[in-house]
Amino acid sequence: MPCRRNAGLDPSLAEVRDMKLVAGVLALALMTGSATAADLTLERVYAAPDLTGPRARGVALSPDGTLVTYLRARPDNPRVTDLWAADVAGGAPRRLIDAAALIPTGRDLSEAEKSRRERQGVQTSGVVAYDWDDEGRFILAPVEGDLWLWTRADGSVRRLTETPEDEIDARVSPKGGFVSFVRGDNLWIAPAAGGEARALTRDGTELRSWATPEFIAQEEMDRQTGYWWSPDETRIALTRVDLTTVDVVERFDVNAAGAVIVPQRYPRTGRPNAQVELFVQSLADGARVPVDLGPDPDIYLARVDWSRDGQTLYVQRQSRDQRRLDLLAVDPATGKSRVLLTETSAHWVELTDDFRPLKDGSFLWTSERAGWKHIDLHGADGRRIRQVTRGDWPVDAIQGIDEDRGVVLFTANRDLPVERRLYEASWKRPGAPRALTPAGGWWTIKVAARGGAFAGTYEDPATPPRTGLYRPDGGLVRWIEENPLDDAHPLAAYRDRLRTPTYGTLKAADGTDLWWSMRTPPGFDPSRKYPVVVRVYGGPGSAQVRKVWHDPADQLYLQAGFILFSLDNRGTPNRSTAFKTAIDRRLGQLEVDDQIAGARWLATQPYVDPARIGVTGWSYGGYMALMLLTAPDTPFAAGVSGAPPTDWTLYDTHYTERFMGKPSENPEGYSASEVTARLGRLKPGSLLLMHGMADDNVTFDNATRVMADLQARGTAFETMVYPGLRHRAGWTQAHLRHRTEATLDFFRRKLTP
Repeated sequence: MPCRRNAGLDPSLAEVRDMKLVAGVLALALMTGSATAADLTLERVYAAPDLTGPRARGVALSPDGTLVTYLRARPDNPRVTDLWAADVAGGAPRRLIDAAALIPTGRDLSEAEKSRRERQGVQTSGVVAYDWDDEGRFILAPVEGDLWLWTRADGSVRRLTETPEDEIDARVSPKGGFVSFVRGDNLWIAPAAGGEARALTRDGTELRSWATPEFIAQEEMDRQTGYWWSPDETRIALTRVDLTTVDVVERFDVNAAGAVIVPQRYPRTGRPNAQVELFVQSLADGARVPVDLGPDPDIYLARVDWSRDGQTLYVQRQSRDQRRLDLLAVDPATGKSRVLLTETSAHWVELTDDFRPLKDGSFLWTSERAGWKHIDLHGADGRRIRQVTRGDWPVDAIQGIDEDRGVVLFTANRDLPVERRLYEASWKRPGAPRALTPAGGWWTIKVAARGGAFAGTYEDPATPPRTGLYRPDGGLVRWIEENPLDDAHPLAAYRDRLRTPTYGTLKAADGTDLWWSMRTPPGFDPSRKYPVVVRVYGGPGSAQVRKVWHDPADQLYLQAGFILFSLDNRGTPNRSTAFKTAIDRRLGQLEVDDQIAGARWLATQPYVDPARIGVTGWSYGGYMALMLLTAPDTPFAAGVSGAPPTDWTLYDTHYTERFMGKPSENPEGYSASEVTARLGRLKPGSLLLMHGMADDNVTFDNATRVMADLQARGTAFETMVYPGLRHRAGWTQAHLRHRTEATLDFFRRKLTP
């Protein structure tokens, strides 16, 4: 989907002459006075160590709950991560895998692995993922294309593969007997104790691959794998993906040394998808049984799970129009399936990872049929037994279960849409959920496989992310990364000038509350008039207004004298189903209305200069920036649009059709959402357009069509393109610094008196 993962203010680039840079510096001096020792600089923001401090990423607990593992950036290079661990019983954290010692010299990742990292939004190198076995004996870690195995018994790290090809989607089998991975479009396994790898499939090709999720599954459905081990290690369910039905979209991949034409299989909206089949293969004899996915081949294979005893394979099948989701129960011996339950919607059915099979064959499931997302308990026959949670607030996600106590642990925006906490509720005894974490900020949770203990990361606008291990009742056991904002913190010298947001609501045209956040410059004087930069995403699936720690780079905008403002329009998450689906079949309409309402509210504030309001966004936010700059009587004086989708007929099936239907079904909606028809209203000189020249998600022609149209109209604009860079992955600290510097320069020139 258009990028949801971009953190901080979404800047773009301008190519500027020395005179403009000097003018920007002079304007900054006039607005803020001479720099002090407490002023952040561009150089420091993008240097090591990370100003946010040490963070635990990819947190997991060993299956027995006695060890917490996580990824930690190197102090000398925040773009390289190592694998660390901390014992629950106490003691200093220790490094398990030193990525710098294992990264091969001069090796370039395969196109498949680059694409996989792009889909997952991986921004680092080194140890970027890892996998425990269910017995807690091993950790498998890919390092730049090869596999390494850490053995808990002796702490050794052993290399498993050393091949010219990358091993991708690698994991340890449930009981730790095997290591599995995809190599060369085929599925392979090898004994974890050592020995030769063997291919379970042999006829895989780039166009007809085994065990690999197709583009749509990775980019839009959050399904990052194409195979699933049975609990007893006797079978593997795996996909067969045929891409020959998908259109070839030729795109230029332009880098510093030249350009190549990439014939990408890209399923644009309304066009054919990949054909996906599912099989169950026996490890004993290699026999492969096809799974009955129903008579309609034009469906999405959404999720696959095994029952706890391995006797049933559960498959989630989504219709092409995404208004129906079926949960199938499959006999793995025969491949025969039956429908256990069906979810339907007049708009779309959201995909989740909330299905949780229980020992007795019953299962937990989330549904939005009540108007808010809540948890249900279903029997083995699919019949709903009871609703576990209820109320006018949404469950975020099921994080884990404690089956011995009969409770489900879940995150939810129960108090406010801008806060997230962890709760537990019993599926056996009805009652109100019990909060396990305090209010005030945003929690990210990883629950142990057994016992209910959890690792929790908390952050708020004044608290950098800190990770601890907690008992099932929410009591702190120990810190994993406490990350206190004390005198030793990397940000200590600048903390007194940090600005935390204020939060509030304003009304949409239909009376709905829209949440906003605002940060004012250091030394804010309410009797003065300030320029404003509105940071926008606006698309489905991502909320900007949250009580989280903000990117330290934002301080550069505040120091430059800008107010920073964000508003979550209709269509964004953490609200009711009606709020999310209000945009159905009309992207770029209600979102724009709401953001303009926010800007007009800003213009009434006594400390805001209504003639100096700017907007910036990336991906869907870049689209919104263009739509806002070209709205009739727009209140926005200037904007930076990064990697924008500009014509939804150029985007992919699963994302676009979820909200818009096919172009043949909704021509009016597609026409109203298109950018170039509005460009006649763009004020000359008000736009800075940026795009990566190797973007395989929002392809570069989305930007070139805007460039061509504005040039034909004779409308002045600024642009910056990035050779070799994709939509998310590959951005270095130098690239990020350049984006920020050029964006600041653009807004200084356009919004400074």
